[in-house]
Amino acid sequence: MQALDLLLTRSSQPRLQAPAPEGEALQNILKSAMRAPDHRSLSPWRFIVCTGDGLQKLGAIFEEAAICNGADASVVDRASQLPLRAPMVIVAICNHIEHDGVPWVEQVASSACAVQAMQMAAVAQGFQGIWRTGTYARDESVKKAFNCKSEDEILGFLYLGTSPLKAMAKPAKSLDDYFEHWQ
Repeated sequence: MQALDLLLTRSSQPRLQAPAPEGEALQNILKSAMRAPDHRSLSPWRFIVCTGDGLQKLGAIFEEAAICNGADASVVDRASQLPLRAPMVIVAICNHIEHDGVPWVEQVASSACAVQAMQMAAVAQGFQGIWRTGTYARDESVKKAFNCKSEDEILGFLYLGTSPLKAMAKPAKSLDDYFEHWQ
């Protein structure tokens, strides 16, 4: 897939099934994260790749968070099943590094670029994915389960796999609504 085609046709794919990326394809996805813009080469990110029993472990973390938050039984029951919507989930965390020249927001942006790069590398190799956030990305008990410090951020969960459906086209947006040209 050509890079420009990839960028101009990108869309999230929520319906995912096996196979998940593995071997060289997975290595390419992980290596792409390391190429994200990274001021001062801080690499302020950490990723947890969940497959197999790892998806069950992630589901247990979500379930515990739902219980701690007093969610009703249907939410608690659903929480443990959420990671099973794909054969692979990559938890994306920005581990803030105190640095006078690289503020928190720039480190979060850099980490987010790494997630985007992983999704694009997956799509370029024939896989699909969706980057989900939601309440569990902001939940303190989930952050604690991943040993996050108070200034760290869970940027979300990158679900990856193979889609049984054709990629959904995104509606075109008027560029004039979002861009100004100063000449």
